[in-house]
Amino acid sequence: QVQLVESGGGLVQAGGSLRLSCAASGRTFSSYAMGWFRQAPGKEREFVAAISGGGSTTYYADSVKGRFTISRDNAKNTVYLQMNSLKPEDTAIYYCAARATVVPGTTTGQYGYWGPGTQVTVSS
Repeated sequence: QVQLVESGGGLVQAGGSLRLSCAASGRTFSSYAMGWFRQAPGKEREFVAAISGGGSTTYYADSVKGRFTISRDNAKNTVYLQMNSLKPEDTAIYYCAARATVVPGTTTGQYGYWGPGTQVTVSS
């Protein structure tokens, strides 16, 4: 079982940056692919970025490609999401997720473990 907790959310003006962190429990962190998803009010949870267990493979949603970077530090059991050039439409609760395979996925159904989320608000 994996427990996840996100941090680093907050308020930022359009064009600014934030870095989210996701701390995971357990001794087999590198065996889990990790993902970031987000959910705005009234909308479905959507894929943002994912990374393989070893960190060599990454996937991004078209809406964030070139602006966001996912990375991980397996020695610290932590996944990061660096968000640059933020837009008001990036406003959402951001969730960290873990998948019980090293291969990353891009859909919510592929992930079995979720953190409670952290709010990101981008003002115009």
